[in-house]
Amino acid sequence: MISCLSLSSYSFCEKIALRKYRRCVKRDCIKRPQVLSAAKKDGFGLRVFVLSDLHTDYPENMAWVKNLSTKRHDKDVLLVAGDVAETYDNFVLTMSLLKERFEYVFFVPGNHDLWSRWETEDIDSLEKLNKLLDACKQLGVETNPMIIDGLGIIPLFSWYHESFDKEDDITGVRIPSLDLACKDFHACKWPESLSKRDTSLSLYFDMMNEKNQHTVKQIQRTCSQIITFSHFVPRQELCPEKRMLFYPNLPKIIGSDWLEDRIRSIHGVESSSFGCHVFGHTHFCWDAIVDGIRYVQAPLAYPRERKRRMNGGQAWLPFCIYADGDFAAKVMPCYWSDYYDVNPRTPSNTQLAPWVARFYKLI
Repeated sequence: MISCLSLSSYSFCEKIALRKYRRCVKRDCIKRPQVLSAAKKDGFGLRVFVLSDLHTDYPENMAWVKNLSTKRHDKDVLLVAGDVAETYDNFVLTMSLLKERFEYVFFVPGNHDLWSRWETEDIDSLEKLNKLLDACKQLGVETNPMIIDGLGIIPLFSWYHESFDKEDDITGVRIPSLDLACKDFHACKWPESLSKRDTSLSLYFDMMNEKNQHTVKQIQRTCSQIITFSHFVPRQELCPEKRMLFYPNLPKIIGSDWLEDRIRSIHGVESSSFGCHVFGHTHFCWDAIVDGIRYVQAPLAYPRERKRRMNGGQAWLPFCIYADGDFAAKVMPCYWSDYYDVNPRTPSNTQLAPWVARFYKLI
């Protein structure tokens, strides 16, 4: 329920949308749609757009969502790869706005979505996850695999673990600990059986995908083209080398080995041009093919990042990944994946890049 929402800060149209949502929750009249086909738009086939890291707790980002056309995407599909908002109220409003603009919206949770430090209820992060999934169900936002016009779409739950990082650490400088650098360690609350410092969280979230295995197998049998998507990173190669990062220990809090294993079990070990995985979390725009699978990240990111042109995007989002029966061409400005298209990855080089070195003192 969203009874905790205050309508005073919202526009007239937003108040109407939220009141409608409340009535539907009360009457339990919103049902999950059986998505089997999508209507054609202006004679064209199905279009799928992707977006991650909306962070609409920032007013500038919420304004960006509100400014999306209410007509341009009314027959399209949107995949939201996590980090919608930190607060439940902003999450519900954001997803309501997106559902009004797109015919179908799919979602997987990110780490910021599960922060519980500002919630009005005393709940842990798993309880908040269930609360968000319930809200998605009421709004008609999809969190389970489905087939639309012959295209398989598979959301994948995931969480990161430190052992995901297999590359050499940066030494000789004082790097803040994960506890100091990563707010998840304080903003997320987990049951005692789950630890933020081992693989238990990553395994727990990966096992959440098991309930959909029957549907996934059906998609594999019937669909020649499949899009999977997650919030977290499935391969370390999808992040710049440590010496390039302002926080060199970032790879310890971004990805999951089990996520990549699951992706390969769906698309195939070698895969082909018919497989694509969308992710988020690091805020680095990315579009690259690795071992036969296309990996794409299209983040809105923080306002300050867009202003510095560091990462994230705005004018070209949401990014169209699939249109009229085929995957769309690469058009995003992806600095780092473009860099690695022409430069080899050298993780054994632990000398900090000049723009990073100036922030660290030698030990």
